[in-house]
Amino acid sequence: MAEPTGPGPQRVERKPILLRLDPAVHEALARWAADDLRSLNAHIEMLLRQSLAKTGRAPKDAGPLPKRGRPTTS
Repeated sequence: MAEPTGPGPQRVERKPILLRLDPAVHEALARWAADDLRSLNAHIEMLLRQSLAKTGRAPKDAGPLPKRGRPTTS
């Protein structure tokens, strides 16, 4: 876990992964993410979390999704 950088909620280190997608699937996801004003990465994480919750497999200790928009400066 990353060390907090000041007052406020503790920042959790994100786990990087390599994901290979069919180019057409990537393009469709990128358009969807743009429509929702999300980055492609944030959109994929949101979809994965929804799928985990729907199937009853959501981890109890998962932190919340990062807030949308630009990070605040301290």
